Amino acid sequence: MPIEIKMPALSPTMEEGTLAKWLVKEGDTVKSGDILAEIETDKATMEFETIDEGTITKLMVAEGSDGVKVGATIAWLAGEDEDASEPAPKADAPPAAKPAAAPKAEPEVAEKGYGASPATDPKPSDVSASAAAAPAASGDRVRATPLARRIAEQKGLDLAALAGTGPNGRIVKADVEGAQPGQAKPAPAAAPASAAAEAPKPAPVTAAPEGVPAETVKLSNMRKTIARRLTESKQQVPHIYLTVDINLDALLKLRTELNKGLESRGVKLSVNDMLVKAQAVALMEVSACNVQFGGDTLIQFKRADISVAVSIPGGLITPVVTGADTKSLSAIATEIKDLAGRAREGKLQPHEYQGGTASLSNMGMYGIKQFEAVINPPQAMILAIGAGEKRPYVVGDELTVATIMSATGSFDHRAIDGADGAAFMAAFKRLVENPLAMLA
Repeated sequence: MPIEIKMPALSPTMEEGTLAKWLVKEGDTVKSGDILAEIETDKATMEFETIDEGTITKLMVAEGSDGVKVGATIAWLAGEDEDASEPAPKADAPPAAKPAAAPKAEPEVAEKGYGASPATDPKPSDVSASAAAAPAASGDRVRATPLARRIAEQKGLDLAALAGTGPNGRIVKADVEGAQPGQAKPAPAAAPASAAAEAPKPAPVTAAPEGVPAETVKLSNMRKTIARRLTESKQQVPHIYLTVDINLDALLKLRTELNKGLESRGVKLSVNDMLVKAQAVALMEVSACNVQFGGDTLIQFKRADISVAVSIPGGLITPVVTGADTKSLSAIATEIKDLAGRAREGKLQPHEYQGGTASLSNMGMYGIKQFEAVINPPQAMILAIGAGEKRPYVVGDELTVATIMSATGSFDHRAIDGADGAAFMAAFKRLVENPLAMLA
């Protein structure tokens, strides 16, 4: 039976993608691990590998197609023992509708709900249960690769008792290698009945007012994801905002001195690099803010991984500096420069922009004095950095002029209390104003 190759979910937020480029053609023989295509997700362009072996019989999606839904059939593969010349099945062909059976009048039929009145119709849960049981009763062929079948036969395994991890639940080599005779197939988790009702409604389609010169630009996958996730964040996460003014003079002086020493190594520290370090150290000091809301649990992180907002063409991405609390300033500067460069080229791997325990967004380079950032779920806080500018400032008991920066923390009030957020902002301010403390 031909193997169905489906559009993969290459990131947790991916719902659809663009098939940017095919790296195989019909008739090519592939093996597990071969690259089939380049797929543009909502974050980057990534390579898609095959886990099966065989011959590509049909490419179902044209190169350059966008809006390809996750799970949609994009190609067909003939297995090792199958005839590659046979035509591939049509993708997503709806089954032919069967004529409805005439209702019967017998009492026993009415009691079961078949053809009964609305008052005695089966409940939706009953229909779901019977529908789920139908495939097992129909004797459908177990979906498995030829190699998996051979291994199962050698080990005396019952393929029907195994759960497949391949496309569309297909049993692959890895599923049978670790299986033991008599192993039972785990029961599938029931999908919540209200899932369809809870799905967010699409935004209404709007058009430019009549007579107003305008151009309609199609949203990229990234922009669609940004719109959806930030809308969900503002709707579902109760934000609390706390702002402090920070004297940057000591940090700027230290930065100048450190850059002189790092010049021979080709490393140049930015203010942003030092603020990432300060945020990470402050999170470790005030651990109540280095958390994530988990519904009925609270996840407490043991290290500070900082997601740094980077503007790229068409959107925003947040590469992660892992363990920033323990890294040197030069290591942070080098890592951010590398991550930001590859982010703009669309070459980041998922593990480089997923995760993070908190975020930092700096708009100071644009002259923005102060702003409030939207929390990036499932994180519980983000730090918004404004521009450093000369302002009147009281140092000790004297009024002077200093380089002042406003920083605003956005906190998830479900996970972080106002007092804990205030303690974090105070720690961040102290570290920036006394920067040698973050290097100790």
